[in-house]
Amino acid sequence: MPIIVNLDVVMAQRKISSGELAEKIGISQANLSILKTGKAKAVRFSTLEAICEALACQPGDILEYRAPPKA
Repeated sequence: MPIIVNLDVVMAQRKISSGELAEKIGISQANLSILKTGKAKAVRFSTLEAICEALACQPGDILEYRAPPKA
């Protein structure tokens, strides 16, 4: 998948645990895990906004587009 989720990196930089972030943004740890592993099919803007607010970051710090290699 060409969308890379760098949530773990930003969380480590901010020294915040999954449990703490999940509580701050109002989602379950299971749903946060799905986001962190890139298995989510979609992300609500409200969730993305809450993550950015909690981590004091921009959406581009968390999400990255990498073009698939050309065959």
